[in-house]
Amino acid sequence: MTLPEKEGLGTEQSGLPASSGPRIDPRLLEILVCPLTKTTLEYDPTRQELISRSARLAYPIRDGIPIMLPEEARALPD
Repeated sequence: MTLPEKEGLGTEQSGLPASSGPRIDPRLLEILVCPLTKTTLEYDPTRQELISRSARLAYPIRDGIPIMLPEEARALPD
């Protein structure tokens, strides 16, 4: 017995492969700031991180939720 194929399986509504991870809401990105420096963040969709250039940290996004804890952030190389 075979199951019917579902259209769009493995892709998001944006047409990007599902492996690129969930997209972050642009409105959320407008209000989020680095908890240490209070500066704006840049979204890196490839690594699923929010980048704080001033703190030199990358905050992970897990299951579409930004983890804004400095102890969870990855230090950016110089």
